[in-house]
Amino acid sequence: MTSSVVYEHRQLAKSICLTELTCRPGRLRRAGLRRAVIVRSVPLKMGKTLQEQYDDAMFDFSRGDFDAAIAKFKAVLAADPAHFDAQLALGMAYYRRGDFASAIAEGHKAEALRPREQLVHTNLSLFYMKSGDRQKAEHHGLKAKIESWRADAQAGPAGAKTGDSRELQMAKPKPPPTVIFPSQPWKKQTN
Repeated sequence: MTSSVVYEHRQLAKSICLTELTCRPGRLRRAGLRRAVIVRSVPLKMGKTLQEQYDDAMFDFSRGDFDAAIAKFKAVLAADPAHFDAQLALGMAYYRRGDFASAIAEGHKAEALRPREQLVHTNLSLFYMKSGDRQKAEHHGLKAKIESWRADAQAGPAGAKTGDSRELQMAKPKPPPTVIFPSQPWKKQTN
């Protein structure tokens, strides 16, 4: 493997990550380093990660900027069509904007990703109710309730999780008494 000497030029500093030093260009300057050995150069990602894009879209959604949120959710889904949370939030953004037909279509896409998700059916029930289709709204409301029951049944009896739940454990028997050794005459007795 060939190694090379690190840059003096700032533009090159932005495009190289030093994996041996695990540093970004700013860390080199703060550490007072001007030259180092590159073991392996890896280009830095200049764009945002998928999670950061999703977080930005959710921030816009929380501020009520549904058009910007829809555009960002679509960008996340273009990068990863199986991103369930973005698909679900896209349907809700259309609903909040008042476009019930698009909300229902996006809700069904989320249902295709996770057919047994309670929140999907709850959202679809809401979308259908607002669009005026009461029969389909009740159908998805019932599905949401069934999925809720299924999740409770999988959690264990009476909703208790198996394993580390200390609240509903059976009383344990008392431990056997500790063995008392006979007195030791060679030690001083402090009474």
